[in-house]
Amino acid sequence: MRKTVFVVLFGAAFSAVAADKTLDCDNPKTTLQVNECAAMALDASREEMAAYLEASLEHNGFDPELVEAIESAQEQWDNYVDSHCGSVYTQWRDGTIRDAKALSCKTRLTRQRTHEIWLNFLTYMDSTPPVLPEPAK
Repeated sequence: MRKTVFVVLFGAAFSAVAADKTLDCDNPKTTLQVNECAAMALDASREEMAAYLEASLEHNGFDPELVEAIESAQEQWDNYVDSHCGSVYTQWRDGTIRDAKALSCKTRLTRQRTHEIWLNFLTYMDSTPPVLPEPAK
């Protein structure tokens, strides 16, 4: 009985220590780590896109028709990303890399979209500085 309790407690403690360990996304060791790093990259790119989208809506708030068009385009873009990256997942469905491939697809398209939002709605045609700095592509 004591041995069983010790094994359970030791296993729980080891899991907690492993969970606290900083994830090295420059050198992931397992499929789970690759997927976790890919998910973190997607989350970061989505946060950046949300900030640029919010700024573009605010910056162009004087034009309700444009704001509506940007919001509509974003909704359609979201559907496209889900569909396209879903097809990437399907292509790799039999492999353990399927999640990382689909997440990387979403990250890449999100970064591209963020740049497009910046280029079209947060910059000027003259030498006026942009509303926000140019995002990474």
